[in-house]
Amino acid sequence: MNHDILGNGDAGQTRPAEMNSRLAHSMGSGLPPSLRWLHWSLVFVWLLTAVVSVHQWQGQSSELLLAAGIPVGRLQDWLIGGGAAMDLLIGLWLWLRPSRMAYAVALAGMAIMTLMATAILPSLWLHPLGPLSKNLPIAAALLMLMQPTHERK
Repeated sequence: MNHDILGNGDAGQTRPAEMNSRLAHSMGSGLPPSLRWLHWSLVFVWLLTAVVSVHQWQGQSSELLLAAGIPVGRLQDWLIGGGAAMDLLIGLWLWLRPSRMAYAVALAGMAIMTLMATAILPSLWLHPLGPLSKNLPIAAALLMLMQPTHERK
């Protein structure tokens, strides 16, 4: 008789306590308390960036690409939409399934976007609010969260 819902079933079955532990880990609470704020701040950055990119599609997003010499049209739409989609997917992955792989993909995505932004509008490195220079501490945070000691074994 299988009683896995009650936690006393067959070996190898997921028990409620184990399910709660997996859920807690997937929501970032499997991290040490000192790193939870770091994790959630990164989730926030990626999700907010996706929302703002779409909200500002005809505003700042488009203006940024126009300043880089990319005219309004399909290429601009692909760049804005693709960037927003990538930000959304990374943000959701970090939120729902944080793992070394999720942090590594976030780091790679950020590096690609930083290189692209540097290539098309290098003056962003000299912007007083630091839209590209802020990626350096974000990279450090991702590298810290990627450490295997912060994963469930």
